[in-house]
Amino acid sequence: MNESFKQFAYVLGEAALRLWPDLPRDDQERLFEEAVGENGDLRYQLALFLHSHHPRTAHPPKPTALT
Repeated sequence: MNESFKQFAYVLGEAALRLWPDLPRDDQERLFEEAVGENGDLRYQLALFLHSHHPRTAHPPKPTALT
C-alpha cells in the first residue's frame, strides 16, 4: 500500500468512528461486517470497542418476565 492510501484509510476510519453513533443500524452493521470479514478475533475486539465507546451500539437489554 502506498502512503496516500494508508493516510486516507486512517482519516476515513477515524471519521467513521466519530459518526458511528449517528449512523443507521443497518449502515453500522454493513460497515462492521466489511471491516472484520471472517476474522473472529478482530470481530470480537471491534465489537467490544464499539459497545464500550458507543452505548447506542450495545445490544438492547434482554426482556424480563412479565409479572
